[in-house]
Amino acid sequence: MGIDLGDVIPRKKVELVSLSNKKLAVDAYNALYQFLAIIRGVGGEHLRDSSGRVTSHLSGLFYRNINLMELGIKLVYVFDGAPPELKAEEIGRRRRVREEARKHYTEAVAVGDMASARKYAEMSTSLRNDMILDSKQLLDAMGIPWVDAPSEGEAQAAVMAEEGTVDGVASQDHDSLLFGAPLLVRNVTISGRRRLPSKNVFIDVEPETISLSQTLETLGFSRAQLIDLGILLGTDFNPDGFKGIGPVRALKFLKTYGSLEKVEPLKDELAKLDYNAIRRIFLAPPATPGVKPAWKEFKADRVRSFLVDEHSFSPERVEAATKRILDLESTRSDTLEKWFG
Repeated sequence: MGIDLGDVIPRKKVELVSLSNKKLAVDAYNALYQFLAIIRGVGGEHLRDSSGRVTSHLSGLFYRNINLMELGIKLVYVFDGAPPELKAEEIGRRRRVREEARKHYTEAVAVGDMASARKYAEMSTSLRNDMILDSKQLLDAMGIPWVDAPSEGEAQAAVMAEEGTVDGVASQDHDSLLFGAPLLVRNVTISGRRRLPSKNVFIDVEPETISLSQTLETLGFSRAQLIDLGILLGTDFNPDGFKGIGPVRALKFLKTYGSLEKVEPLKDELAKLDYNAIRRIFLAPPATPGVKPAWKEFKADRVRSFLVDEHSFSPERVEAATKRILDLESTRSDTLEKWFG
């Protein structure tokens, strides 16, 4: 779900090229779910290889990273570990949504309603362990590092950004800001002309950056107050939020009362919620300090073997994409040789 801070925080539209030479920690699950939801057939079915295995996530991961590597953007993918106990309710809610969507998908296909079938197929998206393992194998072949977080991937990514290991966090959700990431970059893995999930509407999705310091300055908030804002709107640890509370009203409450404890109109609802436990997750996120990702060489043979031989990708398309990176590395190598020769 993630926190939706809407239009109450400042954001800046940017071109992907402006992120050249940046290092970004990617919320891996967030990106893979996006690929699985977007990259589908006419009726909403996933792309599959000759053995029937889903490959939509691999297609997104490969071709998108090729584009970003050409721009000199360095990504490190951060995978979720064990979720906090407080997330159990949200995990259960997501499971119920997927199960209900699968039923509606089957019904839509049975009557030939392909528009509805696609909508429900996207809503039923799930990420299995074999998909995660395949994603890591492809990243290894491409020389792109990945990290297993002890808990929330976004928390680990935010700590890496705070430590200066990376320049920012790439995710669709705003949670990274609450975890302390100094810079959030949205729409990195899905920018371009995209179909809105569950709708037959296309929009231009542009990358955007959100600065934590600028956000706090604009709102006149401390980071603790930003976390309280998130709790009022609903986080993965209290997914329902507070009834009737949107971004504007939540802002007004915190500007008036200063902190959750003092929001008198919500006193009864707050008494039912362990908001201090949620605060602790954001203020002291469970993460491994001092992680140092290492970017390695692009292994063309391994990429071809994995995608073409094992997962039935088009040899021509993979070869063309691979050549772009090999040509790029060759050019860089020649430049360095001339510089130091």
